[in-house]
Amino acid sequence: MKKTQEDEEINQIRQDLLEQLLEQGKYGKHFESLVEDYINLEKLKRDIQKDIDKNGLRIKVMTGNGFKSEKPNESVQNILKVNGQQLKILQDLDLKTPSQTPKVGDGDDLL
Repeated sequence: MKKTQEDEEINQIRQDLLEQLLEQGKYGKHFESLVEDYINLEKLKRDIQKDIDKNGLRIKVMTGNGFKSEKPNESVQNILKVNGQQLKILQDLDLKTPSQTPKVGDGDDLL
């Protein structure tokens, strides 16, 4: 199976979180499980975002009496809830949001 860019980004996020835990001296299955919870929420958030990108902020629905109507896309509220849960996990673990920027020492030096 071919790894996608999204898979690589998610794996990098996982590694960033695990490295932060190790730097704090936190290790064990409990912490790893919480990181996996965060990763699963990240995947869910990305899927929800795809729905919003595809269907927009409002969606057309058929009412019970046969008329077309618009209503808010529930994915908008769901993405906010998922994001809140992710932030809670990070707060509980005393971690920072993983960044996609290179770490000090990675890449070329500008000097």
